[in-house]
Amino acid sequence: MEYVSVNQFAEKYAVSERTVRNYCATGKIDGAFLTGKTWCIPVDAVLPQKRNTKISPLLARLLNEKASRMKGGIYHRVQIDLTYNSNHMEGSRLTKDQTRYIFETNTLGVTAEDTNIDDIIETVNHFRCIDYVIDHATEAITEPHVKQLHLMLKNNTSDGIKPWFAVGDYKRLPNEVGGQETTQPQDVHRQMKALLNGYNTLKKAEFDDILDFHVNFERIHPFQDGNGRIGRLLMFWQCLKSGHVPFIITEDLRLFYYRGLQQWGQSNGFLRDTCLTAQDNFKATLQYFNIKY
Repeated sequence: MEYVSVNQFAEKYAVSERTVRNYCATGKIDGAFLTGKTWCIPVDAVLPQKRNTKISPLLARLLNEKASRMKGGIYHRVQIDLTYNSNHMEGSRLTKDQTRYIFETNTLGVTAEDTNIDDIIETVNHFRCIDYVIDHATEAITEPHVKQLHLMLKNNTSDGIKPWFAVGDYKRLPNEVGGQETTQPQDVHRQMKALLNGYNTLKKAEFDDILDFHVNFERIHPFQDGNGRIGRLLMFWQCLKSGHVPFIITEDLRLFYYRGLQQWGQSNGFLRDTCLTAQDNFKATLQYFNIKY
């Protein structure tokens, strides 16, 4: 059995060392033991979850419909709408009907146009990413979570065979977004750790806290590619965990969303109003499915 230190465990799950020691002392981390004054924690130990954690009616419905593979419900709608819109923003040429067909039948169907294989693979992968978000929605987001989402999104794509592309890990080469410089590769871990620690220590995440996290995540741009989709998946996760109504950026809001990202810190209203509009659209969907919010 391999073991890690309190410091390593705290860094992995973006919590304080004091919290980890308290978990060890109260027996909340299975297999942890003292050697002198040092705690040894099994390398595969997980962060204890709070008991009786209340979840929103939406998350409860998503979990139930996911488990039963129910068709035609909110889980079905979220999978198609979030996957199509987020992928489409990043250049996917698949139509919404094709996205729906892949989800419902695991086949592409008949198409008159050449289809990019990566578009198909990333669509299937994005479905799995949403499942991961739903399954872990009550947990605090950590660096391993973020990297796992990237691994799932980019698994088996053409990016995976590029020697300079780190699938499931932070970028190795500098990159830009919208002509703007982003965090240098050697500084990504430090900035991501600070971003997650700052967010996870909030007693209650307000709507603007989620947007601020998203903007900073995109400005760090931790991965070589896939940052937009991972960032929007994390926003959906954060909304589910904090009880805020999630939202999906659709084509008609795309340019307003990009402007909001650029203007955040100067004119926060651009991004806030765009996301509140998207949230209103999602509320209408919840009303249709008789889900309280």
